[in-house]
Amino acid sequence: MRLFIVSVSALLVLSFSCITSELVDKFSKCSDFFFKGKPPVIPGILKDSAAQDNCYKIICQKYKERIRFATLYDTTKRIPLFSAYKFTGTHEKIKIPWMIESKLEPSSAEARVPFVNQAINEDYNDNKQNVSAGQLFPVCHAADRETAKSTFTLTNSVPQKNKLRDGRWNRTEQETRTNMNNYCRDPKNHNKVLAYVLTGAVPGNDKLNKRVNIPSYMWTAFCCYSINESSWVSKAYWAGNTIQEGGGSGTLENVQTFLNERWGKQVKLFYNDCL
Repeated sequence: MRLFIVSVSALLVLSFSCITSELVDKFSKCSDFFFKGKPPVIPGILKDSAAQDNCYKIICQKYKERIRFATLYDTTKRIPLFSAYKFTGTHEKIKIPWMIESKLEPSSAEARVPFVNQAINEDYNDNKQNVSAGQLFPVCHAADRETAKSTFTLTNSVPQKNKLRDGRWNRTEQETRTNMNNYCRDPKNHNKVLAYVLTGAVPGNDKLNKRVNIPSYMWTAFCCYSINESSWVSKAYWAGNTIQEGGGSGTLENVQTFLNERWGKQVKLFYNDCL
């Protein structure tokens, strides 16, 4: 992580903490975070590990010289579409200042605030919307201190309504953590916890600070080898963020059907549906 200064005017100087990740053409460099090394298939957006439109950027999220998780980021909406990570247990919960990704910005934008392709801290000062930055890879799912720090990048975060973030979605994160700790194991070593997790957002119609898309829904799904069933299993959840609908938990098929209805696409989150 490094620090650089952006000059806005002679009277205003803002500083940003930067995470130096790797922007790549395909997820192949960080394929370890996906079940069987295969990222989701989202027609028109992601196919064969590659983004189908230049507005989507593939980020291998790197912190302290190690890739910690992976993100598909939408530079037009300035939010991630999803983050992918491996759950291997949890460490202490920490809090550090939010970071931005300097490589997302063209060199011509270095002296421009707000940034062209991503959200910044100042966007979240618009408290009229009652939202906060909510992580897709939540800090409470990080296995060690450095990985926990790496989750505090705004490229891993979306505007979440405070009611959802502090209520239902917080309970979802705790429930999935408990389930994965109790039942998910590395098939090669049953003494180790292992689950493959995808967490994402469905873009909405509202904007934060007239710049950052506020998702209408949140969703998450995990795939793991169950020591109880001696087979690969999956579980998934979704909840309304700006849409005043309930949420749900259940099968991977349920959530894929939900996403297909919202996106009009035949989404496959896990290779071979985690079988």
